[in-house]
Parts: sequence; C-alpha cells; structure tokens
Amino acid sequence: MNTKRNTILKGLAAVFVLVVIVVFVKFFTSDTNFDKEEIYVQIPTGSTYQDVEKIISPYVKNMSDFEFIANRRSYPENIKPGRFLLKKGMSAFQLVAAMRRNVPVKLAFNNQERLENLCERLSSQIEPDTTKLLETFRDSIFLQKNGFTKDNIFAMFLPNTYEVYWNISAEKFREKMLEEYNRFWTKERTDKATALNLTPVQVITLASIVHKETVKKSERPIVAGVYLNRLNQGMPLQADPTVIYALKLRDNNFEQVIKRVLYNDLFIKSPFNTYQNIGLPPGPIAMPDVDAIDAVLSPAKHNYIYFCASVERFGYHEFAATITQHDVNRKKYVAWLNAQGTNR
Repeated sequence: MNTKRNTILKGLAAVFVLVVIVVFVKFFTSDTNFDKEEIYVQIPTGSTYQDVEKIISPYVKNMSDFEFIANRRSYPENIKPGRFLLKKGMSAFQLVAAMRRNVPVKLAFNNQERLENLCERLSSQIEPDTTKLLETFRDSIFLQKNGFTKDNIFAMFLPNTYEVYWNISAEKFREKMLEEYNRFWTKERTDKATALNLTPVQVITLASIVHKETVKKSERPIVAGVYLNRLNQGMPLQADPTVIYALKLRDNNFEQVIKRVLYNDLFIKSPFNTYQNIGLPPGPIAMPDVDAIDAVLSPAKHNYIYFCASVERFGYHEFAATITQHDVNRKKYVAWLNAQGTNR
C-alpha cells in the first residue's frame, strides 16, 4: 500500500515539477527575436488580436508562448492601441505586460514653412495622417470659435517638443496645441502685443518675416524694429521673404530654392506680397521660433527704415535711416550677387 502511494506521490511530484518548468519557460525565459536593446511597435486604433500578432511576430521567438500568456491574462479581449516598448530578453509574460503600457512620443517640430509641411512632419510621429490633420486644423467651426482663419491657423503651432501618445486623435492634438498656444500668450506677452497695436497672431506673422530675414539672434530685435517703424509710418513692409513665399505658393512648389528676388517678382499678385500690399500678410510665411516672436514683442528702438544684407559681415545686415544710405548698401549687395553669378 505504501509502495503504491509513494509511486503516486512521486508521479504527482514529477508532474508538478514539469508544470513548474513549463510555467518558468513561458513566464521567465527570453522570448524576443531581435538583437537591438529595445524596439517600439505601434498598434493602430481598432486593431484586433490577430493584427497585434502580425505586427509583433517578427520580434517574438515563440508566438505560441505569447498566445498562452495573452489568453490567460485576457489580453485578446483588451487590445490597446498605441506605442509599446519591447526590450531584448523579455519573456512572454513580460511581452504581454509591455503591450499594456502605452509609451508617449516626444513629438518635436520647428522651422516648418507652412501648415502642409507641418502636417507631414506630425504624421510621421503620430497616428493621424496628413489629410486628417489638415482637415481637423482647417475645420471652419474650430477656426471661427477660436478667432483663426485658414490663412493664419499656422500661428497656433509653436515650435517645441511635446509629450503625446502616438494614437492621439487629430482633434485631441489640435486641442493640446490650442492649450499650449494660450499658455504661451501670458499677460506679459499679450500686454506687449497690445502696446504695439498688434494681436498675438499678427505678432507671430511679423515674427515669421523676421525669422526668415535673419538667423542672428542679436539682429532680430533690430529687424523687428525696422518693420514696426514701417508699419507705424504707413509704409509697405517690402519684405523679400514674403515675395519668395508668394512665388512658391503660386508655383505650388515649396522645395524650390530662391536666393535672389528679381525686380519683376515684386509685382506678383498675392495677398502675401508686402511690396504690393500695405500692412502684414494674412498669416505667417513660416514657423518662427520663440526668439523671433520675443524679438517682435521687445524690438530695438531706433530710426532705421531700411536694411540690406552685408557683404562685409556675412550673415548680418547693414541698416540705414535714409534712402540715400540704403542705396549705397543695396548697390554693394547687388554687385556682390552679380559677381557670384547668383541669378536666382
């Protein structure tokens, strides 16, 4: 009797050990199939469990082990869209756990030339595609409610790095950008804009021109001061970057490089051409950085009305209070362009 009982106990013990080994293998041994230390996988909104398996299968050594754990942890019934981090050496148990932790994206953008370019940049970092983003940003109800237009909505997007979930909807991303825009426009900045008789959107529009005119931070308040002097005197801004923008817009080609504005270019019919229209263009011609915005809000005080690229201090400009002095500076620059063979 004892012998039979001992045999049964030994058999049960063996089964128990086998179960422990199986569980250990499935739960704690590596089930990854990649050499990198870590990778990210993206699970689109609306994905099924079969979709998930297809997406992660290149990175999982034994899908049956993953499925075994997934079923016991009710993962197939609770699929989460998003961006998930898989690390080298993860077990099936850890892989399933990882697919429940949506990891935010550090979304960054700057120096975009127009809304279309921005949407392309955004769609490479979050789930909504370019078309959906454009439609959402240009929604007439949203624009009217928040005081924007299709021409100036670009002013709402401030260059920075933002933390968002990859699967954020276009509408929620739009709301986040509006919140960031409103947060940026503190009372101090708003008061400065009011003192200049400008709205926040107008400040950003002028800052986009200043941004295009010079990359030198020390010059930006001076350039801003020139344009504000022109506005206050009722002069046209006559900003070459606005002509370049109008040319690219006309040609629907923002990839072209225009290094020289020609005389005939000044007559292009466009609301963005500040040689032909008094005041600011209807919206930004680029995405200005915060430095350019603050340069407009805190411009240098001077009597300069004109400026021209310097041929003696490359990257900088020569400023003038009179047309006579400006003509001297301009002729030097034109002669230098001709000598370089820069025709366009």
